[in-house]
Amino acid sequence: MFPNEYDVIVVGAGHAGSEAAAAAANMGSKTLLVTMNLQTIAQMSCNPAMGGIAKGQIVREIDALGGYSGIISDKTAIQFKMLNKSKGPAMWSPRVQSDRMRFAETWRMMLEQTKNLDFYQEMISGIIVENGKIKGVRTSLGLEIRGKSVVLTNGTFLNGLIHIGEKQLGGGRAGEKASVGITKDLIDLGFEAGRMKTGTPPRVDGRSLDFSKMIEQPGDAIPEKFSFSDETKPLVKQRSCHMSHTSLEVHNILKEGFDRSPMFNGSIQSTGPRYCPSIEDKINRFADKDRHQLFVEPEGWDTVEYYINGFSTSLPEDIQFKALRQVVGFENVKFFRPGYAIEYDYFPPTQLKHTLETKLVSGLYFAGQINGTTGYEEAASQGLMAGINAHLKVHEKDPFILQRNEAYIGVLVDDLITKGTEEPYRMFTSRAEYRTLLRQDNADFRLTPKSHAIGLAGDARMRKMEEKREKSDAFVQFFKETSVAPEEINAIFEARDSALVEQSDKMFKFFSRPEVTMEDMKGIASVKNFIEEHDLDTEMIEQAEIQVKYSGYIEKEKNNADKLNRLEGLKIPASFDYSNLKSLSYEAREKLTKIKPATVSQASRISGVSPNDVSVLLVYMGR
Repeated sequence: MFPNEYDVIVVGAGHAGSEAAAAAANMGSKTLLVTMNLQTIAQMSCNPAMGGIAKGQIVREIDALGGYSGIISDKTAIQFKMLNKSKGPAMWSPRVQSDRMRFAETWRMMLEQTKNLDFYQEMISGIIVENGKIKGVRTSLGLEIRGKSVVLTNGTFLNGLIHIGEKQLGGGRAGEKASVGITKDLIDLGFEAGRMKTGTPPRVDGRSLDFSKMIEQPGDAIPEKFSFSDETKPLVKQRSCHMSHTSLEVHNILKEGFDRSPMFNGSIQSTGPRYCPSIEDKINRFADKDRHQLFVEPEGWDTVEYYINGFSTSLPEDIQFKALRQVVGFENVKFFRPGYAIEYDYFPPTQLKHTLETKLVSGLYFAGQINGTTGYEEAASQGLMAGINAHLKVHEKDPFILQRNEAYIGVLVDDLITKGTEEPYRMFTSRAEYRTLLRQDNADFRLTPKSHAIGLAGDARMRKMEEKREKSDAFVQFFKETSVAPEEINAIFEARDSALVEQSDKMFKFFSRPEVTMEDMKGIASVKNFIEEHDLDTEMIEQAEIQVKYSGYIEKEKNNADKLNRLEGLKIPASFDYSNLKSLSYEAREKLTKIKPATVSQASRISGVSPNDVSVLLVYMGR
């Protein structure tokens, strides 16, 4: 029924599992993707959107590495927005509204067209481990499937429990059963487990809403796209979202159900996402606020189903309905389904290496919500990295690890395994200390060469990235080498209320002024001619503008990153015995022994390890 042995077995076909399977298979591993339902591959369990603050950077990084998320987001988008455009480019974050049904369908079609990838539908109820090494998985029907490596991407399905008011239903998602068995196997092997909670809002019938009473939220006038490849194009038409608000009346109705709320009556003990709280949590924690925003998001091009972003709840369905009918524009609302909360098992990620391989079992990898994260993008990036590293380990090649100054994905993984998480982890730009380097616009420069070197990103992607770099660098050099006369540049300065000049100077100096834009510079004949002669596209022009305007900030962060990398080069043996270093604080010895950092730099980021403790390590290592 199955080959004697797979190189990589991926359990779960959400965003993490789909990216893991695609990466391993595309790199040449004989790969099996096992899921309880092949009809829900890459299902958008919660909001119908990809990207957003910091998450958009992650999607662009996945795309630059050769993953599928960016391409599929473009192909199934119904709206595009570049968030934070009023701020500096380090904060720009792409986001799309997606067609939920087409998104999952396109994922399945792309996976089915991926060589080396097999599929199987059944619950995996256990893992096979011999002498500390993974040997395969066991299905609920008792079948054993042998594999050299296994990637667990179980999402919210491990012992999943759905809450709607006082009602409890076993399940990993509405209408789908929970996965049982794996948690017990892992605990028996010595893994530490915990419980987390997430939630989702009601889905409603758009025909019952009055959009004229709401505030329209259109997409960008000139939409861009996620993928760096030529496989996708920007949208030419878009669907609008809409915005409404809750009110004190809505809040008071919601409070009527607090005594039946699993959030407050003790039914839910696990921790939910701080940055995406339920509506009952919002009105309880922020009692001084008399209203909260609600974003009314279409689920696709043709469907009438809408997602009510901001109204995540596990309150009884009658309370949900009664309260939502008091929201402006929702007076006659009809439900497709109520909101609910879900509790599930996770495994603290400090039990992992930077490759996402577990420390306890060789060849076993965790990715996604099993590691305590929340969000499609965070899950997809972990799946990609786990799939890559599972392939590399099976084929006895060096691991693929991204540093904190190389990618948001590097920040995400390092945060998880170094600091752990006691609440669902969500990526923010503030988590990245080198965000000026980790912009969404240069993800291909940073990551495509690395991915190409390990055999994932293809030759066409590499050539496109090199052309973009060569042409944008040449444009920057043009600004550095070309002078402009006062009469030409002063016309721009006068329009921008900027100080005039009396003599010629290099364009780079003038263009560096904050108030001067690329559109201004295009008015200079020599700039316009350079763009036309060298056939520069929008990405190349934007890249050159960023390099000119932010050169000082970029150079400063590069120098800081170089200092970090020197500490990253100081390796700590896995067998290092911290108990012998009596100069370390007790807390540092305890944390270092538990986490076993791979480098001095990683050790310095562990909560409870002080600068003095780092100095002790450096002295002991002769540095």
